[in-house]
Amino acid sequence: MSTEKRTINFTLNGREVAAEVRPQWNMVEMLQNVFGLTGARESCGQGLCGCCTVLIDGKATTGCLQLAALVDGKDVQTIESLEVDGELSPEQQAFIETGGFQCGYCTPGMILMTKKLLDENPEPTDDDVRHYLSGNLCRCAAYPEIIDAVKRAGELRKAS
Repeated sequence: MSTEKRTINFTLNGREVAAEVRPQWNMVEMLQNVFGLTGARESCGQGLCGCCTVLIDGKATTGCLQLAALVDGKDVQTIESLEVDGELSPEQQAFIETGGFQCGYCTPGMILMTKKLLDENPEPTDDDVRHYLSGNLCRCAAYPEIIDAVKRAGELRKAS
């Protein structure tokens, strides 16, 4: 396997960055190894669980399947981008308020997908939430609390 690195340039959480990446690295490996960002986590390694969710040019992407080298010139957003100046985003705050997580492993992906859902549909029904988040698995089965968190995040967005 080649160990020759390639330099890529892209926007990460609102800042222009450059990274030396190995050809075989996926997004999770690059985010962790180069930038020290641990929110996106590789769990299944097959793009089925959503723990590795990142947004690339505004589209939810499974970071375990996305080759890092292919984000050259793109806009990448991770869970770490949501907190601004010490203030949690409405989505993050809602997950805390409702207990929408247990172990927390799936939470970053769930929160990013909640942000995407509420960007597209500010007042989702329970069925809308279930459908939209169906690609994100919670092994602790906090699904009722996750639905409550999405609804609460919508309320917090309206209030701000």
